[in-house]
Amino acid sequence: MSTHITHPDRRMFAGSPYTKADVAAYYRDVARWMLPELVRRPLSLVRCPDGADGECFFQKHHAAALGRHVHAIALQQKSGTEDYLYVDSLDGVLELVQMNAVEFHPWGARIDDPETPDRLVFDLDPAPGIAWPQIIDAARTVRDRLRQIGLQSFVRLSGGKGLHVVVPIAREHGWEEARHFCESFARAMVAQAPGTYIATMSKARREGLIFIDWLRNARGATSVTSWSLRARAGAPVAMPLRWDELGRIDRADAFDLSSARQRAKRLRKDPWDGIDRMAQRLPL
Repeated sequence: MSTHITHPDRRMFAGSPYTKADVAAYYRDVARWMLPELVRRPLSLVRCPDGADGECFFQKHHAAALGRHVHAIALQQKSGTEDYLYVDSLDGVLELVQMNAVEFHPWGARIDDPETPDRLVFDLDPAPGIAWPQIIDAARTVRDRLRQIGLQSFVRLSGGKGLHVVVPIAREHGWEEARHFCESFARAMVAQAPGTYIATMSKARREGLIFIDWLRNARGATSVTSWSLRARAGAPVAMPLRWDELGRIDRADAFDLSSARQRAKRLRKDPWDGIDRMAQRLPL
């Protein structure tokens, strides 16, 4: 299938010439690396129907107009079941791009068992003024603390200001267990270095600190997927790295559409190779 892209010349990002056609071509080129962390998971989108000059919005519910390769999964919510969306192929991704999707934010669980997560994310969100080397140190500290309790992790540039530390887990824990573990882990880090970290969202209290955002590990919460573009000026990308690459990177938005595309073509091995083979039990 070849998805027809309307308005291919629409500029999609402030401060860059990239168009809707460029977004579609980008996702085609990175699909080999992106799809494993994206497909068959409930999904939220950031859609920007007017491109760089308009407002963007989140969408998590399915609609038939999104395309025939964009599927629905009925998920239980407080008011009853709601149809969330997911894709299982590049065709679905491109149909969403045709509907002006720029960002892709999957759940940390798969559609065949949405009540048991297999990915946890610690989003390290720095307050203004925090130097990049401090953010790298924070990510390495999270990695090392996780290792101490028997958990391996992976790192991703957020494409914004910070870093994501991602932990693959066995599909045997419920959302409440996962959330409790992540909250306890984050608060333990704060207790050991209260002048460096904070584990609450309060912006008033975050000055000079790095927020260890554990809240993305609740049912229904999402985190941007690896290789996703960000709907920000310059078309930055959320880029997965090997841990040994991190020290050579100078900022969280180091990759844009063009440089990420080049990286995808050069890669011979997934930076997160092995993540799908890890079924780590949480030390609850």
